[in-house]
Amino acid sequence: MNGRAAVLTAVAVLMIGAAGCGSSDKDASSAPATTGAGGASTLDLPKLDGQKLQVAGVWTGAEQKNFLKVLARFDELTGASTTFVPTGDNVSTFVGSKIQGGSPPDVALLPQPGVLQQFAKEGWLKPLQPAVTKELDQNYSKAWRDLSTYESKQYGVFFKVTNKSLFWYNTAIWEQAGLTTTPTTWDQLLKDGQTLSDSGTPPFSIGGAEGWLVTDWFENIYLSQAGPAMYDKLTKHQIKWTDPSVTKALTTLGQIFGRPDLMAGGTRGTLQTDFPTSVGQVFSDPPKAALVYEGEFIATNITQETTAKVGTDAKVFPFPSVDGGKAPVVSSGDVAVALKDGEGAQALMRFLVSPEAAEIAVQQGGFLSPNKAVAFSNYRDDTVRGIAKNLIKAGDNIRFDMSDQAPAAFGGTKGQGEWKDLQDFLAKPSDVAGAQKQLEADAAKAFAKAG
Repeated sequence: MNGRAAVLTAVAVLMIGAAGCGSSDKDASSAPATTGAGGASTLDLPKLDGQKLQVAGVWTGAEQKNFLKVLARFDELTGASTTFVPTGDNVSTFVGSKIQGGSPPDVALLPQPGVLQQFAKEGWLKPLQPAVTKELDQNYSKAWRDLSTYESKQYGVFFKVTNKSLFWYNTAIWEQAGLTTTPTTWDQLLKDGQTLSDSGTPPFSIGGAEGWLVTDWFENIYLSQAGPAMYDKLTKHQIKWTDPSVTKALTTLGQIFGRPDLMAGGTRGTLQTDFPTSVGQVFSDPPKAALVYEGEFIATNITQETTAKVGTDAKVFPFPSVDGGKAPVVSSGDVAVALKDGEGAQALMRFLVSPEAAEIAVQQGGFLSPNKAVAFSNYRDDTVRGIAKNLIKAGDNIRFDMSDQAPAAFGGTKGQGEWKDLQDFLAKPSDVAGAQKQLEADAAKAFAKAG
């Protein structure tokens, strides 16, 4: 598990607040919320009385506790007895040892599509049955379905995801600078950043000590500027990191990274700032910056580590569009897969692909679902509802985190590969060509080794 996944797993996202991305109850899906535990269900699930099923995943703490409520509903509907087993950080090692020992879990939740590809290649996964794929086709965009496919066979269902295309801002600082709207374009973001700087507060707090966070900045710019098709090619290393599209994206990123006056602590301070500190700098008293980029999980840090209130003191807007492209939505998440044949595993997959299962999870808080049949009214407040709406509206233009799909040596290891190369770029943003050359050398080596 890379550093980003550790952040997402370690925290229980607390979405508390009111106004957020401009969404309200009126924006919610017109579909009614599915009846919860104890009520009627529209699902036609088999009777599994006496069957024992096991689900494995990285979730611990509140994430695990909330998911157990989903499993409890499945057991209520089918008569099965389902248990959850934490895998620890290394899902591949855990599942591999279970398979070698002849006792794999019935279903596993994998943190990256690359792990699904690896397991499918090993022959460890069972393709989804027609009843599951039928509902998957109805409830999920093609982008999510493609991410859980291997050699034209559908293996997975993405259950919990993130929206990593968000800026969180300090409303008091925003108002003091005379800003009354939030930017929808990159140029406007830069203009507002200058306004904030002129008013006495550096606009951007960036956790440059975290390689994964710096890659997320690049990915959002690249997706909007170059488009989904080019994003897919770069993700698979079908084009080189020396491509002109990368030159353009790094040059754009340098419009912020190359302005120490726009970053809290300047370049040196930014490179020493970790993720939690980057959030605290915006919402501490007094604040050291006006806004911070990252996913919906920032709400946890705001709630647990500051006195700011999400929805009033802290609000959020989507990552703006770049050079006329569509506003990007970059995501990551956990995909459910079946590792055993039989009625029980497929029945559970059928349940997880349904809006009923997703709505149970959504109602607990700290959860975003890619299932477009989930009623937005299930989300607890306008902030998270707006974030969820932004995720669903992206449709087939949504893209999974690029570095999470690369070989770990390039896209997921601290102090090397893309993480280090982009941190080095942050330290010297004037050397775009040098950054591209190093990125390409590291990518070529890692992809060649991975086969």
